[in-house]
Amino acid sequence: MNPSPFAFHRATSVQDAISLVSTLDNAKIIAGGHSLLPVMKLRLAEPDHLVDITGIPGLRGVAERNGAIEIGALTTHRDLATSDLIGRAVPMLAESALAVGDNQVRNRGTIGGALAHADAAADYPAVMLAAEAVMIAESAKGRREIPAEEFFLGFLTTALGPEELLVGIRIDVPAAGTGSAYEKLANQASGYAIVGVAASVTVSGAGSLSAAKIGLTGATASAVRIPACEAALVGRTPSADVIAHAAAFAPEGLELLDDLHASTAYRGRVVRGLTARAITRAVASAQHKAR
Repeated sequence: MNPSPFAFHRATSVQDAISLVSTLDNAKIIAGGHSLLPVMKLRLAEPDHLVDITGIPGLRGVAERNGAIEIGALTTHRDLATSDLIGRAVPMLAESALAVGDNQVRNRGTIGGALAHADAAADYPAVMLAAEAVMIAESAKGRREIPAEEFFLGFLTTALGPEELLVGIRIDVPAAGTGSAYEKLANQASGYAIVGVAASVTVSGAGSLSAAKIGLTGATASAVRIPACEAALVGRTPSADVIAHAAAFAPEGLELLDDLHASTAYRGRVVRGLTARAITRAVASAQHKAR
């Protein structure tokens, strides 16, 4: 199926893109297009105008500044998967980037587009929550910072305003002794997550966990943190029994999806299993770094 007719505009700067989105009726931002174009082809979105931001300088790349990792919104999945900085500091982000789609999608699709689209089965939302990332948005009113836990509001819904442009993501450099991991059960046809779990843990000098952050995607209508699971880990020495006990809390209280890909009961079992696996690998990474 073909998308409905639209006019195409190429923005030359962030301010130009914001101006176009603000003045054009029913306009959408497009970068890699791998989130927007499929829904346009299904006529689930019918913008009258597309504003292409791929030519805007300064919105692509990864850098460490002032104790934080800064990621431009136009950074591709491949850029993240192959970044030495991301692989060293936030391995769960590199792993999730490598798990996105196929080579064509990873080479063209962008983290900003994926986050702004906020698909319930996308990989990045779980990682953003576990990393306690901050989204940077710009509009005619200026720049706004949106914590990840306030960014994902529901199915295909974020805190971005209609005239705001997501320009970057900031993640604080993890504390010493922090490890992370991303685990995913993928839909074999689409590559999207039936369940995806991101885990970040910090091991103290005494060997117990001083911090734990768990993000979940694919299992509910929007990505969520799992505080009960986190609380069951903090202050404990991460043995196999402790991790299994914490993972058992993962699906509790959640409205798990029930669809043609997986039943609610099956998703619950997968959530528990992948949560245990992600925590185990994150702990192993943290312990290796603490040596």
